[in-house]
This record gives sequence, structure tokens and C-alpha cells, in this order.
Amino acid sequence: MDWNHYRFRSLWTLPAPPATVYDVLERPEDYPRWWPQVRQVTRVDDTTGVIRIRSVLPYDMTFTAREVRRDPEAGVLETALSGDIEGWACWTVAPHGTGTLARYDQVVSVHKPLLRRLAVPGRPVFRANHALMMHSGRRGLLRYLEAV
Repeated sequence: MDWNHYRFRSLWTLPAPPATVYDVLERPEDYPRWWPQVRQVTRVDDTTGVIRIRSVLPYDMTFTAREVRRDPEAGVLETALSGDIEGWACWTVAPHGTGTLARYDQVVSVHKPLLRRLAVPGRPVFRANHALMMHSGRRGLLRYLEAV
């Protein structure tokens, strides 16, 4: 088992139309406005940005996200990630009842040296840290959607 390899999936039910949710998710430079753990997003060009995140644990992670697929009709936003983490992440937005189901899938390997050294004992804590970040992101997006 590669202790530095992670697969995550988060499902967010949201009381807003899919097109509205997609419009918010396709603007990562605005994530720090509603997602507290996304500390900074710096655009490099139209399809690439550098993102700095920090959740509960006392370390930042910085990575470059490059758009691989933007398909509003299918509700898909996919990015390739490189830096402290390497792999990919994908939002899939679909109708769900009277609102939206936003599915976030991420498959990454960790390259940040500290996290690699702590891979075995830290793995459950790192997974919990990610879950807390995603929970907070959903809450932040709910508040943001109410305001727009």
C-alpha cells in the first residue's frame, strides 16, 4: 500500500439550481470568499492557478491546479494537480430533487516532505483533516449561495 496515495469523495446536497452551483465552482479565485480553508488562489492564466490551503492541522499545502475539462452541459470541472499534492480533482454537478448534488472526487499522492515522513501514523488524522475541510466548504458554499 502506498501510504501517500489518497482517494476522496464528498457529496454535497445544495438547495440551488445546478447551473448556479456550477457557476460558483468554476471560479476558484472566489473560493477564499466562501471556503475558509482555501487561503489563497493566484491565477497564472485562464486555465491555471496556484492554490494554498490550510485546514485544522498546522501546515499549508500549495499546489498548481490546471483545468483539464470544463463542461457546463455535463456539469463537470476537472483539474490536474501538481506541487505538494499530485493527481486530479473533479467536481460533478447534477440535479438532485429541487436542488443540486455536487460530487467532489480527488485522487492524489502527497509530495510535501513533512506529510510523507508522517504518512503511516498520520494517515487517519490527514483523512479526518480533509473531511473537516470538505464539511466546512459545504457550509461555506451554502451560506454563499444564500447571498447570491
